[in-house]
Amino acid sequence: MVARLVIAAPSSGAGKTTVATGLMAAFAGRGLAVSPHKVGPDYIDPGYHALATGRPGRNLDAYMCGTGLIAPLFEHGARGCDLAVVEGVMGLYDGAADQGELASTAQVAKLLKAPVVLVVDASSQSRSVAALVHGFASWDPEVRIGGVILNKVATDRHEHLLREALGGSGVPVLGVLRRAPAVATPSRHLGLVPVAERQAAAVAAVAAQGEQVLQGCDLDALMALARSAPPLHAEAWDPALAGRLTAGGGVVPTLPQTSSGGTPTAPAEQLPTTRPVVAVAGGAAFTFSYAEHTELLTAAGADVVTFDPLRDEELPPGTSGLVIGGGFPEMYGSELSANEPLRKAVAELAASGAPIAAECAGLLYLARSLDGTPMCGVLDADARMSSRLTLGYRDAVAVSDSSLAAAGARMRGHEFHRTVIEPGAGANAAWGLRQPERRVEGFVQQGVHASYVHTHWAGAPEAAVRFVDHCANGPAA
Repeated sequence: MVARLVIAAPSSGAGKTTVATGLMAAFAGRGLAVSPHKVGPDYIDPGYHALATGRPGRNLDAYMCGTGLIAPLFEHGARGCDLAVVEGVMGLYDGAADQGELASTAQVAKLLKAPVVLVVDASSQSRSVAALVHGFASWDPEVRIGGVILNKVATDRHEHLLREALGGSGVPVLGVLRRAPAVATPSRHLGLVPVAERQAAAVAAVAAQGEQVLQGCDLDALMALARSAPPLHAEAWDPALAGRLTAGGGVVPTLPQTSSGGTPTAPAEQLPTTRPVVAVAGGAAFTFSYAEHTELLTAAGADVVTFDPLRDEELPPGTSGLVIGGGFPEMYGSELSANEPLRKAVAELAASGAPIAAECAGLLYLARSLDGTPMCGVLDADARMSSRLTLGYRDAVAVSDSSLAAAGARMRGHEFHRTVIEPGAGANAAWGLRQPERRVEGFVQQGVHASYVHTHWAGAPEAAVRFVDHCANGPAA
């Protein structure tokens, strides 16, 4: 059983990431193996979590992966650890729009049977903090708020007033943190600046966050609270087991289980006879990825090799498939464009019919241009920055057969961008979206599947196996 805490807040901006990352760093500094997790689709916060713990930051998204996978994915990431810290998303009870509690921090806390620590921005209140904490603690009796950390406290007098107000609330104060510029992390149009773009500064910020938490929080009380979580009784998710497929190419919605509780591997006849090389874009321009994607690709029979489109002028030797996830190509447009040899290599790979899966930033990189700067030219489309934020979960149906999904397959995803591409869909669209409005989007041509929609393949593991199968044997396999 892994001791665990969920770090939540009444709203965004209260300091969840600073506190959660600081807790991870402080406990790791004590010599504990700490497993970092993030509720929701966020790609950036897990990078800071990984820096604090030395382990991959993992997402727990009940919308994209389903509620039944939350505990198994948690157990997979936390295997062998002393403590797991789960950072929430938005406010504690905020989830997918018009979906009740689905994908909220509160729902994930209940699925994990984990106590919640509420981070409260106390900068503009004193006695009212008690009413706020009481409301959150009593809203859902199935959510156990085991303590509060008061953030952005101004003075000793301010702290005294806050502690006095909360004295009769029944919710203990487990930490008090002052305002501290050293722990701040810069933001821009899509949230925090990723670790890969500010490595040295990020290391310093995480260290400062850990020290602030060490000085301002009762780590022993927090650990005792984490250890009060009951057993989960969930089988850990396994990429090889998740990749076992039904015939016909339908998406596998749930994990098959074994009566022995073992960890089976996918049947040999379902794996390619040779291991194709799947190149995965990385570096500062393409930082958005889920750890489970690489694990699923590897389990499906691929050799996964990371490359950096900002620096590498060639694709990895033997590349037979390409995955280009999300990130910030708009911040590196001139550098990406200047790497003409790699752009040419990507275009040639696409022209050969090789499978290419591109999401959001990958879509922009495959376009003809981005803000007027030449990109790979694989797609007959042009992209540009926009003042409008497109954000939200998506219920998607594959419009066309592709290297990721058979036409008609259903997958859930998430959009998060301030760019637009024109046209928004090719002659063969990638997805038909059901909400918030009905539309088609993305491009399927030869082996290319390019779309704004981010997906989490743990919720649809056949996508990874189908992709590797196409890499090894071609689309007719």
